[in-house]
Amino acid sequence: MSVIDAMRASLAVLDPVDVVIIDDSAKHAGHAGARSGGGHFRLAIVSPRFVGCRTMERHRLVYDALGPLMKREIHAVSITARTPDEN
Repeated sequence: MSVIDAMRASLAVLDPVDVVIIDDSAKHAGHAGARSGGGHFRLAIVSPRFVGCRTMERHRLVYDALGPLMKREIHAVSITARTPDEN
């Protein structure tokens, strides 16, 4: 399973309406995180679970969902998290 597929599977707990994941790892070649195998990603996610949550709370939900992937497969992730009404 690819890292992006693993990310999608992990994010399913947030009941997303839409998920877009872009692998930016090639732009970070030579970076310490890239050398250790962790990728750099951009994530845009739309979920009703974010209703009533502030930005930091939304990001925490995403980081919690990605859990173990953040230890090895993901070095950095840029998150845009919106509710369906904000989309």
